[in-house]
Amino acid sequence: MKVLFILNHPPYGTEHCFNALRLAGAMAKRSPETQLTVFLMADSVLCAKASQRTPDGYYNIERMLKHILTGGGQVLLCGVCMDARGLAEGDILERAGEVRWTSLPGKRSRRTKSWYSDACLS
Repeated sequence: MKVLFILNHPPYGTEHCFNALRLAGAMAKRSPETQLTVFLMADSVLCAKASQRTPDGYYNIERMLKHILTGGGQVLLCGVCMDARGLAEGDILERAGEVRWTSLPGKRSRRTKSWYSDACLS
């Protein structure tokens, strides 16, 4: 099974990313054959910032993403969103990948006028 999580909230201040990554981690642990991809866009690109320091006893989003990566999952970041927040490739986790919309093979739906892609899942 292929599963894609799309996150767009900041890493801290709300628990949206924390809960999404908890669910992703539980899915990966329960079904190791699952092809898991986490796509970070908007403020969630900050989730992949390397060297995060959180208080003792507080969750660490970077560590949660590392578990996804070491378990064979993929973490992709919107390159335009990274640029808007001053994040360079050297600022993010190793093995996390930057994606530019122009580089994604996709199709345009005539019916809905929206763009979609299988690139994150293939």
